[in-house]
Amino acid sequence: MGDVKIHPTALVDPGARIGAEVEIGPFSTIGPEVVVGDKTIVQSHVVIEGEVTTGTGNFIGHGAVIGAPPQDLSFSPERKTRVEIGNENIIREYCTIHRGSPEGSATTIGDKNFLMTAAHLGHNCAIGDNVIIANNCLLGGHVRVDNRAFLGGGGVFHQHMRIGRLALTQGASGFSKDIPPFLIAAEINYVFGVNIIGLRRAGFSGRDRDEIKAAFKLVYLSGLNISQALEKAATMKFGAPAREFLDFVANAKKRGICPLKRGANEELVI
Repeated sequence: MGDVKIHPTALVDPGARIGAEVEIGPFSTIGPEVVVGDKTIVQSHVVIEGEVTTGTGNFIGHGAVIGAPPQDLSFSPERKTRVEIGNENIIREYCTIHRGSPEGSATTIGDKNFLMTAAHLGHNCAIGDNVIIANNCLLGGHVRVDNRAFLGGGGVFHQHMRIGRLALTQGASGFSKDIPPFLIAAEINYVFGVNIIGLRRAGFSGRDRDEIKAAFKLVYLSGLNISQALEKAATMKFGAPAREFLDFVANAKKRGICPLKRGANEELVI
């Protein structure tokens, strides 16, 4: 465990596997089934319990709790569930990340995500890569967040919903329906248009942006229902990003997609 720095007040179980160049701060508690990857910083008063695996280069802020049992009345303590965290994530103060609920399942976080202060990830959430989850966001169980999404502060996300790639949600909003990729969402279950600025920053070509806008108009502004819009889209030439948007819409059957807010800013639509 070369160059590991463990504060004398920290409680690290002998069974825990601690990588090289790890720092563990005062009064933190690391359980016997925990794996802490190389070059990870664990600040003070952190609790990591249950079966938790973290990759390399993570930062875990003061008071975070990772691997606690899920807030699920059907959960039984003898179940073997876990949390899996990738590399180079920033998990700020007082975040809570619960382990999976069904037997053998996991809550998963990919690489290079930024969870701001007091974000909560319920059991079996699946977070992709380069996602930003701002302060005080609450994610229920089984929420999936795809790569490079941005969740505004104080947002509330219902269990079993999905947020698509590069979607952006306004702070203090609430969602129980799926948010397709590349869109801006706000208020309660509304989308307002395409995240054009985000697409430009992500390096999407003008052609791809135009095709995404065309696919958006087909689904939301053509007057067709979703089945009809998807049938028409199947006859049209779209590149991979627009197809990603359309495939997401086609697969959002359990919760459906957030509708368009009528009167939304036309600049976000066209």
